[in-house]
Amino acid sequence: MATTLETYKQDFIEFMVRSNVLTFGDFTTKSGRKTPFFINTGRYRTGEQMNRLAGFYADAIQASGLEFDFLFGPAYKGIPLAVAVSMELSRRGTDVPFCFNRKEAKDHGEGGTLVGHKPVAGERVLIVEDVTTAGTSIRETVPVLKTAADVTVAGLVVSVNRMERGQGTLNALTELRDEFSMQTFAIVDIAEIANFLRGREVDGTVVVTDELFEKIQAYRAQYGGEA
Repeated sequence: MATTLETYKQDFIEFMVRSNVLTFGDFTTKSGRKTPFFINTGRYRTGEQMNRLAGFYADAIQASGLEFDFLFGPAYKGIPLAVAVSMELSRRGTDVPFCFNRKEAKDHGEGGTLVGHKPVAGERVLIVEDVTTAGTSIRETVPVLKTAADVTVAGLVVSVNRMERGQGTLNALTELRDEFSMQTFAIVDIAEIANFLRGREVDGTVVVTDELFEKIQAYRAQYGGEA
C-alpha cells in the first residue's frame, strides 16, 4: 500500500504493534468511552525497546526543528522517557540536560519537587510525555516548572496523538498549544496509524481490516477534536 509517511513513522507504528503497545479490539477508556484501539505505553519494558523508543522521539524532535534548553519528564511515565531521549540526543551530538518531578515534595536534603537539572529563568523546556488524551498532566506540570524558575515552555512531544477532543472542540494537543503558546507534536497520530495499517500485514497478520478501519473512523467522528 502506497504511503507518504516518513520512514521513522512507519517503523514506529510497526514497533508499537510488535511491542503489544498498540492493540485493537473493544476497550473502554478511563473517561468511559468505548474505543476500538488502545495504547498502553506501560508495555515498553526492555532496554532494547527503550533504546528504540528514544530514537523515535529523537527523530520527531529533530524533524520539528524546535529549539530548547532542557527536557522535562512528568512523573511517572515521563521520567524514563526524558532520561532515554536525553541519552539518545547526546548520542546524536546534542547534549541537553533533563529533569523530572516527584509526586510529593522532599522535605529533607536538598528538598523540592524537581530532580536533575535545575531550571534557570529564560531557559526553554521541552516536555516529554507518552500519550495525552485530555491534557490534565500537562496542566499540572506547567505550574511546577514555572514555580521552579521563569522558564519558557517551548513545546510538548508525545508518542501518539489520539486526536480526541480536550476540554472544548479542539483536540487536546491543539488545545494545549493554544493555551500555553507552545509547539505540540507527536511521533504519529491516530489517522496516520489507521491509514498506514489498513490492509497491511505485520508479521503475517493484517492488523487493521476494512471493518476495523471503519470503526476507528466512526470513533474519531464521535470523539475527534479539531486540529
